[in-house]
Amino acid sequence: MKNIALSILILFSLSSCLGQDDKAFSKKSLQEKLTTTDNNTISFKEMLKKHKGKKIVIEVWASWCGDCVGAMPKVKTLQANNPDAVFVFISMDKTFDKWKAGIEKHELVGEHYWVNDEKGMKGSFGKNIDLDWIPRYIVVDKSGKVVLYRAIETEFDKIDKTLKSLN
Repeated sequence: MKNIALSILILFSLSSCLGQDDKAFSKKSLQEKLTTTDNNTISFKEMLKKHKGKKIVIEVWASWCGDCVGAMPKVKTLQANNPDAVFVFISMDKTFDKWKAGIEKHELVGEHYWVNDEKGMKGSFGKNIDLDWIPRYIVVDKSGKVVLYRAIETEFDKIDKTLKSLN
């Protein structure tokens, strides 16, 4: 009987870990303030609510990040292949001016927000979304549910497939 109970516990633990990319945003992350391009603030929750009913692709990036810049052509292809999705770029740049210059230099089309935190990725917003690498991609479905919580620049096929499955 102990072996059966132990086996069930192990299977349950494994099944809860395998294949699960979806994760809800924490209350703390939803309260985080983002700076808009016109230097106003909006909470992460308000930004998400603004797009309820639409598929959202969130890219956390920075203009100084080589992997982020290298992935830009793939992001643009993803945008072209998914015109019904909203693309939100959240920057971890160190200054407002560098962030704005990065948007222009890389000709990023979408909504833009900046995390104004001197600790950058290790700051409050980064901790609250489990940020360990950029670029980082998160996909949210039309109902506001996170369906892909952690994807990186090598997973564009997975991101595209996830978006296509949300139609």
